[in-house]
Parts: sequence; C-alpha cells; structure tokens
Amino acid sequence: MNPFDIPLPALLSQLMLGLVNGCFYAVLSLGLSVIFGLLNVINFAHGALFMLGALVAWMGGQYLGLNYWTMLVLAPLVAGLLGAAIERGLLSRIYQLDHLYGLLLTLGLTLVIEGLGRSAYGVSGMSFEGPALLAGATRLPFMVLPNYRAWVVVASLAACALTWFVIERTRIGALLRAGTENARLVETFGVNVPLMVTLTYAFGAALAAFAGVLAAPIMQVSPLMGQPMIVTVFAIVVIGGMGSIAGSVLTGLVLGVLEGLTKLWYPEASATVVFVIMALVLLVRPHGLFGGYAYK
Repeated sequence: MNPFDIPLPALLSQLMLGLVNGCFYAVLSLGLSVIFGLLNVINFAHGALFMLGALVAWMGGQYLGLNYWTMLVLAPLVAGLLGAAIERGLLSRIYQLDHLYGLLLTLGLTLVIEGLGRSAYGVSGMSFEGPALLAGATRLPFMVLPNYRAWVVVASLAACALTWFVIERTRIGALLRAGTENARLVETFGVNVPLMVTLTYAFGAALAAFAGVLAAPIMQVSPLMGQPMIVTVFAIVVIGGMGSIAGSVLTGLVLGVLEGLTKLWYPEASATVVFVIMALVLLVRPHGLFGGYAYK
C-alpha cells in the first residue's frame, strides 16, 4: 500500500489506536522496569496481574454493581495486596539466587493464576462497560476522537510521569535505590528496607492491574488476555534497557505507534515488527537503548 494513498482521517485513527496500545505497553513495561531495576527480579507474572486487574474490575461490576471509577481504584489495590503476598511469601526467599529462579517462579505463578481464571470463567471474552462519562467521541477538524481512548492516553501518561517523579525526585525513591545497593547501610538509618522492597513489588503489581482496568472496556476480558501482551512488553523492556524507567516508557509509546502504522501499511508484519526491532537494537546496543541509565 502506498503511504500517500491513505486518507488523513484513517491515518490519524490508526495513529491513535497505536498510541493507545503504546500506553498499555508503557504502563506495563514501567512496572516491569521498576521491579527489575530496584529488586533485580524478572517478573513474568506481570501479564497475569494485568489480566487480574481487568478480571477483578469485571467481577466488581458483575457481582457487586460497582462502577468503573471505583474499580479503577479497587482492582490495583487487590493486585497490590496479592503482589505483597507474593514478594513476602515467595520472592524474598530467592533474591540471592540466579535470575532464572525468579523467572521460573513467576512463570509458575502465571500458570496458576491463569489456570484458576480458566477454571472459573473459561477462555471466551467477557465485555466490560466503560464509564458513561467517557462514552461517545469528540469530532475534531481532522478526525473523530473516541473519548475513552483519549482518557486512556491521559491516565497512562499521568501514571508514568508520577512513577518517574516518585522514584527519581523524592526521598522515598532515593532511599529505595540506596536500599537495593546496600541494604545494611540504609537500615542503620532506621529504614525498614524489607518493607520498602515489598511495597515496591506491590506497586509494580498495582501498575499492571491499573493498565488492565484501563484495557477492560477496549479488550475482551479473558483469563488469557495477558499472554500476548507480556511477550511484547518484555521485548519492549529489552529494547529500552532492563531497569530503565524512561527507556521503557518511551520505547513502549514509540513501538505502539509503529505497530499501529505497520498494521495499516503491511498488516502481516505487525505481529513481528517489535521483535525485529529488538534483534536490531541488541546487535548494536546489547544493554538496550537506555541501558546506561538503569539502576544496576
């Protein structure tokens, strides 16, 4: 397809779709980068936590009659509590071991969480209604912009900016980074480093669930919805640089848009374009584009 033959509204609509997907990638890769950069854990359970956020939001609306805005707060809290239990009960026992043990453990947790979801709800997708406040679309001079997709972009970028600010510009973030480098030294100042580590993993889990709630009105809620996302997100984290917050967010946004444009011009390559870029980047910069800024 000739790029110059595409009508401008179609091109902008596809750009918007790519940006929305890029926002999901950015929030998910942000959580992965926070957990790896500060805890040194490769968290393969992130996709299951993304799914859990969407599923908990659906359950809250279906069984308790809770609205979207309530579940946007409650679902990340539920996932955060589960994340804290995972870190305290399981991950805290393997920090001194090779990364492979953390990867295998979180992969096993993923299989357990998805298996429970399949047993309860099967694999067919379930619809989740978005908020009435964001229904419809806004007609702009150059395109029709769905209100909910605009909200997803704003909420995702706000979550990414707030996370970056807390970790990079606050005393809590400084203590957390110092605690991962020399826990004993930080504990001499009266800081409860194990609690901070637990809260960090819980926060990463809550970010994944937050993205899941945002995605629920757009995607079909299913126990398997996290599988295709997590593979792509891992590739994005590798491209941006393991542990680099800015790299993960920027790479997620850019590759989401690029994936959307690829679907428009050459749909057959849209599923592989991220992995092709990952291979090319690793040939030039094995540590990723922003690997020099990682905490480790």
